[in-house]
Amino acid sequence: MAASFPRIGIVGSGAVGTYYGARMALAGAQVRFLMRGDLAAVRARGSIVVRDSSGSVELRPVAAFGSPAEVGPVDLAVVALKTTSGGEARGLVEPLLGPDTAILTLQNGLGADEFLAGLFGAGRIIGGLVFMAITRTAPGEVTCFHPGSVSVGEFGRPPSGRTEELADLLRAAGMKAVVVADLLEARWRKLVWNIPFNGLSVAEGVTTDRICADPSLAGEARILMREVQAAASAFGYAIPDAFLAKQFDITPAMGPYQPSSLVDYLAGREVEVETLWGEPMRRALAAGVETPRLASLYERLLERCRR
Repeated sequence: MAASFPRIGIVGSGAVGTYYGARMALAGAQVRFLMRGDLAAVRARGSIVVRDSSGSVELRPVAAFGSPAEVGPVDLAVVALKTTSGGEARGLVEPLLGPDTAILTLQNGLGADEFLAGLFGAGRIIGGLVFMAITRTAPGEVTCFHPGSVSVGEFGRPPSGRTEELADLLRAAGMKAVVVADLLEARWRKLVWNIPFNGLSVAEGVTTDRICADPSLAGEARILMREVQAAASAFGYAIPDAFLAKQFDITPAMGPYQPSSLVDYLAGREVEVETLWGEPMRRALAAGVETPRLASLYERLLERCRR
């Protein structure tokens, strides 16, 4: 494990947090999980279960705790909370921080890096973008349907030695990790997939394979991707057409996948409407870029998620 991060705390032990924490622990890291809903089940079983195409593996024993104070100070705090839980972030993360603790945020959309930087200081923040299909399939059990990759970058700064060490840590845990020079550019790139596939899955009530197979929905997804591409360009980020096309190469292989927003919606949880659709739309408009299809999708999602 990377020397800079001997102790790791997971804040937000849902699909992504549980998967990343378990993989790092299985690779030898000292990982402490802050859990709420799954805590009793994990303690009763004594393990976390991780499944992927190669089979299943159990992390046993598990250092799982119900309060941040029990987790205590760590060298790396991995924040995998939904952005809708922003009001809880200070209370959950602050007890894990020492003088040199880095914070890796594995959150969607735009604005999470800035929000955490405002709470804890910009110098702590490393952004992570998960290009993987991971679902929580039962309490303390997660399944990875598509291994993909994870990109990490410093907030507002070029990569540093700790960024490379973090990438090495993730690679040692069995993930394809990439260090990005510009975190915000990487976030716009991820929105190329998230805005259409997360959005249309909730608006239409369908899985990603249905979006790809339906000519009308696939066409709508492509238009939304073009709008994201145009918005990113206004900020100086050129996303090539080939990157847009690639999304239709990789997504069908996920099968009948339910994106995280659809999982939240079906479970009756709050959907990350503002960070995934509202904030990108507002930033595009501020840069002089009209995004009518995104604006329409945003309004549909607001209406649907109010019900």
